[in-house]
Amino acid sequence: MKGGFALEALARTRTAVFDKTGTLTVGGARILRIETAPGWSADETLRVVGSLEQASQHPVAAAIVAAARERGLELKTPSDVREAMGSGLEGNVSGRRVRAGAHEFVFGKPPNPWARRILRQASVRSALAVFVAAEEAPAGAILLADQLRRDAPRAIQGLRAAGVSRIVMLTGDRAETAEAIGAALDLDSVLSDRDPADKVAAVAVEQGLQPTLMVGDGINDAPALAAAQVGVAMGSRGASASSEAADVVVLVDEIDRVADAVRIARRTYGIAFQSMACGMTLSGVAMMAAAFGWLTPIAGALTQEAIDVAVILNALRALGSGRRWRRATLPTSDAKALREEHVKLEASLDRLRDIVAALEVAAPPAGVELMREANAIVSNDLVAHERTDETKVYPRLRRSLASGYGLAAMSRVHRELLHLAHLLSRLSDGLSDSDADAMTLRDGQRIIESIETIARIHNAQEEDIYEHATEE
Repeated sequence: MKGGFALEALARTRTAVFDKTGTLTVGGARILRIETAPGWSADETLRVVGSLEQASQHPVAAAIVAAARERGLELKTPSDVREAMGSGLEGNVSGRRVRAGAHEFVFGKPPNPWARRILRQASVRSALAVFVAAEEAPAGAILLADQLRRDAPRAIQGLRAAGVSRIVMLTGDRAETAEAIGAALDLDSVLSDRDPADKVAAVAVEQGLQPTLMVGDGINDAPALAAAQVGVAMGSRGASASSEAADVVVLVDEIDRVADAVRIARRTYGIAFQSMACGMTLSGVAMMAAAFGWLTPIAGALTQEAIDVAVILNALRALGSGRRWRRATLPTSDAKALREEHVKLEASLDRLRDIVAALEVAAPPAGVELMREANAIVSNDLVAHERTDETKVYPRLRRSLASGYGLAAMSRVHRELLHLAHLLSRLSDGLSDSDADAMTLRDGQRIIESIETIARIHNAQEEDIYEHATEE
């Protein structure tokens, strides 16, 4: 916190405004699909847009560049690049004028049937569509998916518990993608399709209603951070400009620290006000007593010293966390091991998500092979993990929690996952190319998507339980 002003301003905050990409979401967008226009291949589309995106600092640009390099594509250095913050960028790549970004930025006209299909797929998957054009002609589109930070729901809950009455998400992304995130976090308002100037205006409007803090991490968030009464920057991986413009910098990659900062500020401000009020009241009483002759000068001096010491000792409470002491429960090492198991499972869940996307257009025999692969992943990785949780982890956790009702509900999710895994096994086992049809592949896709979605939510819930059960 950059000085006492930031601490005092945080304590008065009633509205919190969050950027989306890299703040409420992971920010490291992952490519779901690459749609190509006639005459273009997926690799060539990715190579061209990856070359152009090297000139951008946006997290989506970094994800595209990383994906191109993972495929071993040779990226060229772009020239004469112009970036429109929140919309896209254009420049010269290998002698061609290339433009990439939102549909309105790239084509500037109502979408044709091809573009409408891409936008519809992006809307269904809550994904971001990056359109690519070369020499004003369509080259393709890249669908990228982002996901909520694990600690984002905890951060929102913490802010509401700390007394923040209004929470707003402010983003340059399309309304469909932004509203899906807003619904997942139960936010009060979602402001989408905003460029940096619009963000500043929106923060000014909120600031005019009640004290507002703004949280962001990108270079295009710096003006909005400066416009808010309190700017909070995610400094661990955000742009240096945002950290310079902010009043508070979160030094670790944990968004729930914003709620901790507000809680600390409110508690510190409360203790300071309490110490000041009590000290002045006691001093006033002592002065009145001395005026009526009830206190001698020596007794009055000693009384004033006692009041000062009491006020100082009360103020020193601000050094503590303010949390009630509780018996240590789950050892930190055990919680860390449980989280590491979830990290290992993420790769399997990512592959299931890729299979769901591939089944959208796959036909036998490719679709059958994808279903068999998904069944193997679910059986060998996911089912094995959930059985271990049920038989070994939960009994240990149950001893560390005040009540076992929460774990009973989590066990119900285990049974649902096992049920879906059984359905997938029945559907895929013995399925031949001749038996498979579009309806069968669609049924398999729905089951796999349900398993992947439920497993991610379930893992996030378990992370919260581990956090609660870990010793402090």
